Amino acid sequence: MKSLKSAVELEKLRKKILSTRDPNDVCIVTSVGTCGLARGSNEVVDAIRKELDRQKLADSVSLRTTGCHGFCEIEPVVVVYPQRIVYQHVKPEDVPEIITETIVGDHVVERLVYADPVSGEKAVHEQDIPFYKKQKRLLLDANELIDPLNIEDYVAIGGYCALARVLKEFSPEGVIEEVKKAGLRGRGGGGFPAARKWESCRNAPTNNGTRYVICNADEGDPGAYMDRSLLEGNPHSVLEGMLIGAYAIGSNTGYVYVRHEYPLAVQNLTIALEQAREYGLIGGNILGTDFSFDLKISRGGGAFVCGESTALMASLEGQIGEPRPKHIHTVVAGLHDKPTNLNNVETWANVPLIIDKGADWYSKIGTENSKGTKIFSLVGKINNTGLVEVPMGITLKEIIYDIGGGIPKGKKFKAVQTGGPSGGCIPESLIDIPVDFDKLYEVGSMMGSGGMIVMDEDTCMIDIAKYFIKFLTEESCGKCTPCREGLDRMLDILTDITEGKGKEADIELLEELGEVITDTSLCALGGTSANPVMSTIRYFRNEYSAHIKDKKCPAGVCKALITFTVDEEKCTGCLLCKKVCPQEAISGEKKQPHEINQELCIKCGLCRDKCKKFDAIIVS
Repeated sequence: MKSLKSAVELEKLRKKILSTRDPNDVCIVTSVGTCGLARGSNEVVDAIRKELDRQKLADSVSLRTTGCHGFCEIEPVVVVYPQRIVYQHVKPEDVPEIITETIVGDHVVERLVYADPVSGEKAVHEQDIPFYKKQKRLLLDANELIDPLNIEDYVAIGGYCALARVLKEFSPEGVIEEVKKAGLRGRGGGGFPAARKWESCRNAPTNNGTRYVICNADEGDPGAYMDRSLLEGNPHSVLEGMLIGAYAIGSNTGYVYVRHEYPLAVQNLTIALEQAREYGLIGGNILGTDFSFDLKISRGGGAFVCGESTALMASLEGQIGEPRPKHIHTVVAGLHDKPTNLNNVETWANVPLIIDKGADWYSKIGTENSKGTKIFSLVGKINNTGLVEVPMGITLKEIIYDIGGGIPKGKKFKAVQTGGPSGGCIPESLIDIPVDFDKLYEVGSMMGSGGMIVMDEDTCMIDIAKYFIKFLTEESCGKCTPCREGLDRMLDILTDITEGKGKEADIELLEELGEVITDTSLCALGGTSANPVMSTIRYFRNEYSAHIKDKKCPAGVCKALITFTVDEEKCTGCLLCKKVCPQEAISGEKKQPHEINQELCIKCGLCRDKCKKFDAIIVS
C-alpha cells in the first residue's frame, strides 16, 4: 500500500475496503486479549480455523481475532455475526458443534449461551445480556469490530477520519476549543480538563519550538487493566488521538510510556505504529499537509511511581523514576525541560470521538462537570468480572448489581474501593451515589484511572487498608519523608491492630498521620496514599474499635483475633475436616462430634471450607 497523500485518498481507501465487506456476511469473532489468552482462546481460534477448513467453509465464513470484549468472566468468548450470538467458556472441543449447528444449521447451541449466575435466565444475543444493557460503549465497542493487527479494520469503521478532518478544517486553536466545549477531563487520575492542559502547553514559551506529547500507559493499580485492553484491542484510536493532540499543541514528537508487564499491548501497539507509518499517517507531511509527527514506544521498568507525571518523564530521560517538585508545571517545563503534555490512554482515545461526533454530542453524555463515559475494571467479590464502560453519573448500585450481577453466593455487599491503591473504600450506605469525579471525591475516594474492587461481608476493612498501605509502602520511591516514613508507620500500626496489639490511641494517631502525609508529600502518590486508611476509619470505625477494644475481627479474617471451634449439634462426624487439617489439630471418631485443638490450630480455614455443607465450623 502506498502512503496516503490526502484526506481524499484516505476516504477512497475506506470506501474500497467497505466495498469488499458485506455486514450480513457470516463472521466468527473471538477475543484474544490477555484475559482470553489466559483461558485458552488461542486454542479455540486454532480449532475454528481447522474446522472451517475441514467443512470447506473457509472461503465463505471469516474469522476475526480481536481484543478484549469486556466480559472477562465468560472467556473464552465466541460471537457469531451478523446475529451477534454469544457463546461463553468455549473450549476447542465445542467448536465443531458451533460450526455445524450455528454456522451451517442456523441453530443456537443452548448449552453454550450465557446464563445469569443468580437467576439462571439465558440470553442468546449480546444486546440481551444484562452485563451490556446499561453500558454506553463508545470506546470498547470497537474492540469487537476490529483486528488490532489490521489497520484497514480501523479505517473501515471511520478510523483516522477525525485526523483528516482536523488537518483540513480546524486550526490548532479550533481543536482545543472543540475539546474544551466537550468538557473532556483526563481519565488518568485527577480529572484535570484536557483542553486547559493542551492550551497551556501550546502557549508555553520554548526557544526552539520543541513540545512533546506523551501517552501514559503505565497502568499500575492492582486489578486495573482498562488501558491495557484499549492498547491491545484498538491501538489506532490512541495513536489518532495523540496525532490530533499533537497538531493542536504544536508538537512533532511523542512517546507512549507502557509498563513492562504489558507485552501484548506493546506488540499490538508496535505493529499499529508500523502500519500507520506505512500508510503515511505518522511521519512527515501527514496526508499531504505541513504537519509532521512521529512517536516512540518506551517500556517502563515496573515502578508504580512512574505513573506520576514527573517520575515518568524522568524515566524517559534515562534517570531514576522519581517525582520532582512541580514549582513549574510540566506543560511549561517537562521532558528535557520542554513544554510537555501528558494524558493517559483512555483520554487520548476519546479525542477522535469528540472530533467525529462533535463537542455538543459528547457534552450531552454524563453529568454537568464530568462528561462522556468512563471505563472501569470491575473486579473482586462480583459475579460479572470485566471491563465496563458507563456514562458518568451512573450509580454505584447500577454498576454493581445491574451490570456486575451482584455479589457471589448471595453474600451481602459491604464496600467498593475506587481509584486504585490510593483510592477510598465506599460503604454500602452510599451505594446510590452517582459516579463522577466530584461525587467520588466528596465521599473520600476518587475516580483514579478506573479500578473498582468490590468487597462482601467477609472482608475485613482493616485488613484491606493494610493491604493497600503495604502496596504503597513497597512502591513509594522514598524521596520524601512524609510518604517514606509515614506509610511505614501506618503499616506498623495497622499490623498491630490486626494482630490484637492495637491501642485505643491508634485510631487518632492514624488520622493525624494521614493528614500530615496528605498535606506534605511531594507528589500525588503520597498525597493520596492515606485514603484507604482515612476512608475505612470514616466509614468502618466500629471495626477498628472491635479489633482494638474487643480483640475480635468481625469478618473473621485476622488470624490472631479469631478462633475455630466445632458446633457439636451440627457436626455429623463425617471426618472431612479431620482429613484436610494440615496440623492434625482435629480429633474425633466417625459419626461423633469432633474437637479442634487450639494449640495446634493455625487458623488456615480449610476445615471451614470443607464443612460448608453442614456449617459446623464456627469462627469467633
